[in-house]
Amino acid sequence: MQLNLTGHHVDITPALKDYVERKLDRVIRHSDQVMDVHCILTVEKLQHKAEATILLNGTKVYADAIDADMYAAIDALADKLDRRVKKHKEKRSDHHAEEALRARSI
Repeated sequence: MQLNLTGHHVDITPALKDYVERKLDRVIRHSDQVMDVHCILTVEKLQHKAEATILLNGTKVYADAIDADMYAAIDALADKLDRRVKKHKEKRSDHHAEEALRARSI
């Protein structure tokens, strides 16, 4: 997995980078098909925005979060990504396999 971290109007400190990596590791744990993660941290006036795009075996999963604190925005982003990756994983499960096996045995 490759993590690209970009900052717009904010310096990416080692502590901030480490925090993002720890939070995204929790998300990535749900799928072994993560190929690329691109995260953008932005500060505009009093709003801190965190957005990320995860490439899952050809499918892009995107989420963003806005908060008054950058760390809170990253937490909210991780929660949103976590839910979306789980949802994507459930969609990919083959629900027709049992039906096909029953039809073959008849």
